[in-house]
Amino acid sequence: MTEIDTSVPHSARIWNYWLGGKDHYPVDEEAGNAYTAVFPGIVTIARSSRAFLGRGIRHLVREAGVRQFLDVGTGLPTVDNTHEVAQRYAPEARIVYVDNDPLVLTHARALLTSTPEGVTSYEDISLYEPERILRAAAKTLDLSQPTALILSGILGHVADHAEACDLVRRLMAALPSGSHLCVNDGSRGIDPAYEEAQDGYNETGAVPYFLRPVEQIEAYFAGLDLLEPGVVPVPLWRPEPGTSPAPIGQHGGLARKP
Repeated sequence: MTEIDTSVPHSARIWNYWLGGKDHYPVDEEAGNAYTAVFPGIVTIARSSRAFLGRGIRHLVREAGVRQFLDVGTGLPTVDNTHEVAQRYAPEARIVYVDNDPLVLTHARALLTSTPEGVTSYEDISLYEPERILRAAAKTLDLSQPTALILSGILGHVADHAEACDLVRRLMAALPSGSHLCVNDGSRGIDPAYEEAQDGYNETGAVPYFLRPVEQIEAYFAGLDLLEPGVVPVPLWRPEPGTSPAPIGQHGGLARKP
């Protein structure tokens, strides 16, 4: 297995730090603290992204009847991971996680468990190998049945937007009618402080993450039927009753394949 590089900050570990996890190194804390010094709102973005994912999975299980999930770019296990939310409502749900960071791999094998009725598996594969991802997923999932593809905070790592769109297209092409796509990523045009902090982070030598205009995030859903309210700041996507969420620079949406 590839050795874990603790000398360079890594986005999955920094995200874990912002979410209050423990699976990170001093270099990640340093990078995370430098980021929050410029933009304290990143902690809200991290937690709002996780909450959006939970609401999306809840809809997929309870309203759309989806029982299979392909989560690419898993990140480090924290709370309310995909399998935990899905199996809370449907214990028979089957989940395949995909990532290719050594630390994520180590913790995923230890922590991503399953209900007795369901299945959870982990594949160590890069987002840039969609056909390999699909072949591996087919060992656990029946890809002739509706499947939810989850891409949470991962497409911003693909520098070329056209390539990111192509990766989404190739993954969705193998999934049948009734499948869904759930995406959320950092966006430009909402908060200049967020953009300044992210641009600075991208210059540290860490793997860069590119904030994108909202229309570019919308482009990931081309050819699919977007569910209401469309691609919006993640706190505004079907918020919990009684809450008054505010827009942030993280947009997401959920769409069904016709």
